[in-house]
Order: sequence, then structure tokens, then C-alpha cells
Amino acid sequence: MTEIIDMVESQIIASIKRPEDFEQALTSEVNIVFLMTGDLLTIKEYVDILKDKGKYVFLHLDFIEGLANNKSAIKFVAQHWKPTGIITTKSNLIKYAKDEGLVTIQRMFLIDNGALAKGVEVINSCRPDAVEVLPGLMPKIIDRLTREIPMPLIVGGLISSKEEILAALEAGALAVSSGNPTLWKVNI
Repeated sequence: MTEIIDMVESQIIASIKRPEDFEQALTSEVNIVFLMTGDLLTIKEYVDILKDKGKYVFLHLDFIEGLANNKSAIKFVAQHWKPTGIITTKSNLIKYAKDEGLVTIQRMFLIDNGALAKGVEVINSCRPDAVEVLPGLMPKIIDRLTREIPMPLIVGGLISSKEEILAALEAGALAVSSGNPTLWKVNI
């Protein structure tokens, strides 16, 4: 299996949150896409089109309408939709996805020091291939996390400029995810 570090060509990741942004992600220079929209009837087509354009596709399981969060759903995703991997806030799904050969990204929201400590504990327990942290405007915390967890760190949320992207990367993030199509054009 290819490691996520090897996948990153553009350090901007397109987070597609709305169907109307699909075409912009498809034609952008980003090579990794977080698919955060769709349902049981549209996801396979989205995944196939993105993969045909050479994109690595990660499904954010928490946002796929109609999809259950259990082992059978993960098996179905892996066998029928065949994305590169998954993103989820649910650590129990990380193991199931790894068992199915999918690349895994654990998403965590940092709201205070307690969430940070619990997040590190969960990450070290479930061992995803990478971690996405939100919000991404925390260079000091990004630096700390890169020393506390052995997985690559992706940050996102509330980032609105090239300067903020560069600050996150300088602090140690591998890449920055953004739902803003304008930032998908930033060449980094």
C-alpha cells in the first residue's frame, strides 16, 4: 500500500463539500480529494471520475448520506466504491478500513487541552495512516502534535489564505485541506 506521504504532490487537498464544487476539484492541480458530499447513488460515479483524472480519493464517511458507520459499510465501500481511503471522526472505523486495505485518516477537532490529550490517546490507539486536525490555524499546536504522534498531520478548517497555508506547513503539517475552491489553485 502506498503511504499517504508518498501520495502528496500538491500540499493543498480539495475538500469537496458541495456537488457544485466537484468540477473545480476535478480540473484543479490538487492530487488528493476529500469527498464530503454525495449519497449511496452518486458516490461510485464521483470516485470513478476523480480516480480517472489521477486523483487519490478519500471518502469522509461521516458525510455520506445513507451510509451506516459499521464494519459491513466499510467492506461495501472498499469492495464496490474502491476509494483510496476514508476519513472519519470515529476511531472504531479506522480498524475496519485498515482490515479492508484502505488508507485511513482520523479527523479530530481540537477545542481545548482535554480534546488535544484525548485525541493523541485515540490516535496512538487506533493508529491511522494520517491525522486531520481542525481548526488548522494553530501553528503552536501543529508543531506539538508533530512531536507527539508518529503519523503525518493534515490540517484544515478556517484557513482562508496562502499565508495561513504556509504557516501551517512551516509548523509541520504535511498538507492543508480546504473546502474553498479558490485555495485549490494555490500552487504549493
